[in-house]
Amino acid sequence: MATERPTGVLFDVDGTLVDTTYLHTVSWWEALRQADQQVPMATVHRAIGMGADKLLDHLLGPERDRDEDPKLRDAHDTLYGEYWERLTPLPRAADLLRACAERGLRVVLATSAAEHEVGALRRALNADDVIDTVTSSADAQQSKPAPDILVAALEQSGLAAERVVFVGDSVWDVAAAGKLDIPCVGLTCGGTSRGELAGAGAVAVYDDPAALLAELTDSPLTRPR
Repeated sequence: MATERPTGVLFDVDGTLVDTTYLHTVSWWEALRQADQQVPMATVHRAIGMGADKLLDHLLGPERDRDEDPKLRDAHDTLYGEYWERLTPLPRAADLLRACAERGLRVVLATSAAEHEVGALRRALNADDVIDTVTSSADAQQSKPAPDILVAALEQSGLAAERVVFVGDSVWDVAAAGKLDIPCVGLTCGGTSRGELAGAGAVAVYDDPAALLAELTDSPLTRPR
């Protein structure tokens, strides 16, 4: 029987707190196009949330010439970097983080973004005063849907898996959390539907950070597990 409330919330960042999903989609699409790999944008979008290694496996197949992967990643990073100064938080994202902190929840950014991207995301959020711990891709051996980044977030924050909730926007987020039996709250603001997130195992689904904030008191973030 559930008797204890969560003590912390792990947040994905790209597509969950900062409006970057489609920027990554366009950047990967263009990087692939430059390498004469024609992949529809809709297909690319469905893979966003994976790390670059698994994303390329997913889009191009595991039997591809991996010697081209560094060029593809560099092209994506260059293209995406053009947006850094224009990154925008999703509705009331910082307010949601502050509301969690005010309720005594530790706020952890469990992001798989590359280290050089994390600073731009944090500047866009402008909520460092309530953020306890931040990860990056350097902290995980394998990317989502493997749970490595969540394991790193727990280890760095000192939080226990049975006392946290994860908030993400992709089916890969839900899958990663499920491997650790961490409840995952889904947000549709990354472009994945309510049905897909719920079907993947999300315990609750909201439109965006503002919608979650409006129902925070009755959400899985504050209810006993």
